[in-house]
Amino acid sequence: MKMKLLFAALILGTSISTAVAQDFEAGLKAGAEIHKIDGKAFADEFSYGYHAGAFAQLKFNKKWGIQPEVLFSSVKVDTSSKFSTVYDFNSVKNVKLQYLKIPLLLTYNPNPFVTLQVGPQYGILIDNNKNLLKNGQAAFSNGDFSMVGGLQLNISKLRIYGRYAVGLNNINDIDNQDKWKNQNIQIGVGYALF
Repeated sequence: MKMKLLFAALILGTSISTAVAQDFEAGLKAGAEIHKIDGKAFADEFSYGYHAGAFAQLKFNKKWGIQPEVLFSSVKVDTSSKFSTVYDFNSVKNVKLQYLKIPLLLTYNPNPFVTLQVGPQYGILIDNNKNLLKNGQAAFSNGDFSMVGGLQLNISKLRIYGRYAVGLNNINDIDNQDKWKNQNIQIGVGYALF
């Protein structure tokens, strides 16, 4: 709950800073999500999904700015054959995870066509798979804190981007036998509406 309040305060703060920002853009974005959960209970391979959402970019000068976003993300992951030996239930295929991701990225523009991005991201699990229940306890924690880094190409109002996110916290909500950490790659396009 504290993390949700912190991110709400950060987004509110960036909204207020719009008044002092030199330049403001907002738009929509969508793309592919290549996802993996590190942990011996999960298959050591990437799975695929998608993301879609909205972004705003606040430029403080020609080089620096902030880009808050809100993204819906959906991916499927497979457990490994070791899952049943670590936990008391059988291997589960095609676990579907849906997150509401809120990245707050610091942006640096070495030139008008390239933007480098880095910053924190908080993911709120909005649909955990009900097949992974044990004694009434959900398998995945409700929140995922990550660090994000990436590159965006700016062609007029079109945005083409790629980024990598690595999870910093354990998302295993069953026990401490195995640490689960998200990592994903996002590739997509966006369009600045104004």
